[in-house]
This record gives sequence, structure tokens and C-alpha cells, in this order.
Amino acid sequence: MEENTTVQYTDDNIRHLSDMEHVRTRPGMYIGRLGDGSLPEDGIYVLLKEVVDNSIDEFKMNAGKRIEVDVEDNLRVTVRDYGRGIPQGKLVEAVSVLNTGGKYDSKAFKKSVGLNGVGVKAVNALSARFEVRSYRDGKVRSLVFERGQLKSDTTEDTEDETGTFIFFEPDPTLFVNYSFHDEFVETMLRNYTYLNAGLTIMYNGRRIISRNGLEDLLNDTMTTEGLYPIIHIVGEDIEIAFTHTNQYGEEYHSFVNGQHTTQGGTHQTAFKEHIAKTIKEFFGKNYEYTDIRNGLVAAIAINVEEPMFESQTKIKLGSLQMSPGGESINKYVGDFIKREVDNYLHIHSDVAEVMQQKIQESEKERKAMSGITKLARERAKKANLHNRKLRDCRIHYSDTKNDRKEDSAIFITEGDSASGSITKSRDVNTQAVFSLRGKPLNSFGLTKKVVYENEEFNLLQAALDIEDGLDTLRYNKVIVATDADVDGMHIRLLIITFFLQFFPELIKKGHVYVLQTPLFRVRNRRTKIRDKKVVADADAHRAKNERKSDFITRYCYSDEERIKAIHDLGPDPEITRFKGLGEISPDEFVHFIGPDMRLEQVTLHKNDQVKKLLEYYMGKNTMERQNFIIDNLVVVEDLPEEDTELNEE
Repeated sequence: MEENTTVQYTDDNIRHLSDMEHVRTRPGMYIGRLGDGSLPEDGIYVLLKEVVDNSIDEFKMNAGKRIEVDVEDNLRVTVRDYGRGIPQGKLVEAVSVLNTGGKYDSKAFKKSVGLNGVGVKAVNALSARFEVRSYRDGKVRSLVFERGQLKSDTTEDTEDETGTFIFFEPDPTLFVNYSFHDEFVETMLRNYTYLNAGLTIMYNGRRIISRNGLEDLLNDTMTTEGLYPIIHIVGEDIEIAFTHTNQYGEEYHSFVNGQHTTQGGTHQTAFKEHIAKTIKEFFGKNYEYTDIRNGLVAAIAINVEEPMFESQTKIKLGSLQMSPGGESINKYVGDFIKREVDNYLHIHSDVAEVMQQKIQESEKERKAMSGITKLARERAKKANLHNRKLRDCRIHYSDTKNDRKEDSAIFITEGDSASGSITKSRDVNTQAVFSLRGKPLNSFGLTKKVVYENEEFNLLQAALDIEDGLDTLRYNKVIVATDADVDGMHIRLLIITFFLQFFPELIKKGHVYVLQTPLFRVRNRRTKIRDKKVVADADAHRAKNERKSDFITRYCYSDEERIKAIHDLGPDPEITRFKGLGEISPDEFVHFIGPDMRLEQVTLHKNDQVKKLLEYYMGKNTMERQNFIIDNLVVVEDLPEEDTELNEE
């Protein structure tokens, strides 16, 4: 008789989680993703942002003009502001009870970012140690928490200035091997100063301040020179700055109540629409909006009462109105741009002349490509129907309502064997594969016409769906996956050059990565044979009886890691040198493109001197590069002793 294995469902199965337990159990609901700090959207930066947001809100209420942020050993953070200090009688509730805070009353915090009573509570719950001190009325109340549980509560007299001190150390059991990256932290803090004139942030002893707001932001981030001086206009609850450049595409920085909305939202959409409409009406010509905005680099910041965001991470504005029941954001932004930009262009005729020349050049180039683009789009549609180049996934970045859209990725690889291995190993829900045929064309110095004439580029553009900008981008991560040899490096550079030349915003917005794959596999030869009957014949039956799981295997991404693995695994290890991605079996490849895959983000900054670098490495100065190689060539006569141990399979 079969035993009844039905699981019993009783009162004991009903469990209530405390606020702190719920945050720790479902961290994704509160901070989006965990991560290890290697990407700017990782959870540790959301924790920092939640703390600093509170200090910024104090500044906005004219309470405290200085904020001190210190990151110790890239692991522990302290933030001290000189605002009013959290009311001490409710300090415990303010940092540990959800839906509790002082920002629900719009009279106190009219245009705050944190209105949901979650922010600092999530920081508390997700930290191994969390400390908060409130300085008010000559008293300081101090609380210490560990993983959301209160450990101490003291109150003392103090002569320190009023304000709030917060220390937190993210829980390493949640944020495994995490580390704060200085570049990401500084970018976040600089954005705060651009949006808050008069605010000083001291970051690890360095002073960060902005005197010209969004004009400073554009000057500090633009990687190509503006064709005319930045147009910078400030209103009561809105600030805009923009100029045109000779780069392709459009580039936007948008903010709401000091929050960097990296995915835009209703305010950015309104800006794009009305800036093009206003310029078109000013010139009285039937210009296409795409021609008007081509090369546009712009920033917009607005203040909205009780803003609504599309997720807890607050990177896309969903509000339709400037305040509950008030004027629409679209109308507010549109009226401001129509009035101020139109006035500016009438006064500055020299700027208007340069702007019109840029628009006419974009129009001329577009019309010259019109016939080619139509044929190219038809070819791309046919190719997608037959799925020749693209092995797509099910979830895309453009699926705005899908919780996993941030995980969507596309691997750009070369050759059938490499793409085949990735295709068999990938997560079909979130990982797509695009296969190149041979080396792509060097696109440096060419016009966008080549994007449509070259089949590889045309199909890649169609696969990403970025012909009209990043609003329709289908994958959050665009991952270049090439062999770790000279040819692979060349292909990698050619693809990145293509993006830099025609879609620089794809890189500036942090969507482009390089996949790091192992150079070596090191595993021990001495296996554990569990069946005692075969011990005597172990040598003769090794291949038949040993199991892969008996191996201790290390995948090494550098010579240093290989040497350490040899030392750790003992004498006579088996070492395999991977010559290319196609040599790695799908069973092994799954380790390199899973949750722990190593990605190196491709970044683009003002100080990178990209134009000079591209001219030198991708330009027509062949002899100059050849002489550089000859002058800097290092000849290795004798390989290190460890290399003689390599056994290539």
C-alpha cells in the first residue's frame, strides 16, 4: 500500500515576518538587486543612496549645507549631515519600522525622493552592523543594530552640532564579496551637487561642489565638444541644459527631486518631445524630430510633489502630474521649454545659426541614406524571421513590467563553435546570442551609412533595436564575448569602435560589457575512488570508473590564478589552456555565464580622450602603430618553469 506523502497544511504553516525579517527575506523588493558592487546598479549603492537621500532632503529644507561621506576599506560607510536630526523620541521606529517617517506630511518634505517610509529601514535590515545617532537639543541618542535587531540604545549630553550620523556595513552573507568602487560613489555624489547649488559634500576628505548646476554636469561628462555654448536655463521647479555635438544619436541625463532617473520617465519624454517641437517651430521648417535631436546632449531636472516611480530603485519616473491633482508634467515642461528656449534662440542668433547648420547636415545625411535604410530594414526583418544570426531570449529590457528585465543580456560572439557553446549553456529566458561572421569592419571615421550597407552591422543594430535610440533597447547588458587571444582582442576592439562611433550612449549608459572567460583549467589527478573493489585495478580502470565530480577543478583567468591553483591542488595537476571559446564545452561554459560570470564594464568619460585613442589605434596611421610595436616588443626567450607543465587537451 502506497504511503500518503501529502504535506500537511496547518496553522503552524502560517508565519508572520517582522519588518526587518521581511526585508532580509525579500531584498529584491526593496533594493532591486544584490550584486557585489562591480556594477553601479548593485544593491550596496542603493543602500548608500537611501542614506544620502535623507541628508539631501534636509538640505532642501534649508537645514545643513554640508554632508560628510566616508567609505572605509571599500566596505564600511559613514554619512554625517548637519540638518535637524531625526526626532529622538521616534528614532527606533524611524530606522526599523516600515511605513514610518516624516515625509508623508508634504508640508515638511514637499518635494522629497523618499516618500514610502522604506529607505533607511532597508539599509538597517541588510547591514551586518548599523548605527544611527541623532544630535538634537544638546542630546545625542545612539542606536546600534545587527542585521536589523536592536542591540543597544543610549542617550547622552553633547555639544556637537545638530544632525544625523549613520554608519552601515552591508551584510556579507547577502552581498557576497562586495566592495564599494570609488568611481561609482563619486559619480553619485557629484550628481547630488549638480542639483543642489550651495551644497558641499566631503567624500573621503575630498570636496565636491558645483556652482553652475546642470551646465557643470554636461561640461564634466561630455566626451565630444559642443558646437555652441551650453544653453542653461533655470526655472522654479525645473532646470535644463543642452547643446549639440558631432556625435551620433542622443544623450540625456534626467533627475527628479535629486534622484538620477537613469531610465528616464515622463519628464524626459516630455523634454525630448518639446525641445524638438520648439526648435522646429522657431526655424519654421519642416525638419524631422530625429534630425533636430541628432547629436543632442541634454540634462533635465524637475521637482515633483510626491513623485511616483516605477520601482523601488526610483530610476524611472511614472508620475503624470507635478503634484497630486495638479498640472501635468508634459504641459509644465512643454510650456517652460517653449517660452524659455524660444526666447533664448531669438536673442542668441549666432547659436541658432550653428544649431540650424547641424540640423541641416543631419537631414542631408539621412536623406542620402533613405533608399539604403529601407532595403536594410527589409533584410533585417527577413534575417530575424529565419533566425540566422540571433538566438533570442524570452525576456527583454523593453518589457517594462517584467521583474527580470534587468537580467536581459545578449552575447556578441564570433564563429559557430563559440556561439554554439554559449547557446547550449545560456539561460533561454534572459540570455540571447548574436553570432558574427568573421571580423567586423573597422568603422572608425565612417558615416552612419555603413551601418545599413554592412550586413553584420545592420543585423546587430536591428537585434538591439537601437536605430531610433535607447528607448527601445532590447537587452540591458550587451556583452562582447570573444576569444582571449590576439584575434579575439581585435574583434572586441572593432565591436567597441562600432558602438563608440554610432551609439556612444549605449556605452555611456553602462550597457556594454566584455565577458571574461578562463585561460586555464587546473584540476587534480588524484581522484577519490569510492568503490573499494576497484582500488586494486585503479590505474587500469581509471577512465572507466572515476567520476567528474571526483575532480577538484579550478578555472583560472590569469597566470597568477593558475600558479595559485597549482600550489593549492598539489603535485602533478592536469592543466588545460583554453585557446578559444569554442574549445570550452557547454557543460563547463554554464559556469562562466551564470550568476557568477565575470564582466568588465566598458566605460566612457571626458578624460578618456577617446577621439585621440581611436585615431591612433583604429585610424590609417599603420606605420606609426607598426613602429610602436617594434619599439616596445618584448621577446621572452625562456618560459617560466610552470608553463612546461601545461598539457593541452
